[in-house]
Amino acid sequence: MALITEMLENHPAAGPRTSDPRLLVECLLACGECAQVCNACADACLSEEMVGELVSCIRTDLDCAEICATTSAVLSRTGAAGPASASLLHACIAACAACAEECQQHAAMHQHCRICAEACRRCINACEKLLTSLG
Repeated sequence: MALITEMLENHPAAGPRTSDPRLLVECLLACGECAQVCNACADACLSEEMVGELVSCIRTDLDCAEICATTSAVLSRTGAAGPASASLLHACIAACAACAEECQQHAAMHQHCRICAEACRRCINACEKLLTSLG
């Protein structure tokens, strides 16, 4: 976390990148972690014997991973002050909510789905906090 914070503090762009840099850092970390966890969950689903029953979960994992990674990448460049920040945060929240719901359906049988649902809920929380700070 220190390196992200240090980078944001030393960015030469004029003007505020966010009203609360801590919320931006929290969101960046949550989005990055969620993207990684969703990709790992999709891969784990592919290794399950009942992979045919997990097709929707795999697709939802991969969609969520892409949206979280994109949100993190854009927010890293623009901070929360970018023109698409609010839209990206809304999209990330929606993708994470869908993924958490899908993975929760499999959580009792597959621990990787339980972990993924938890990462998605954390990401939703971080995105909502940042979005609220935008006003």
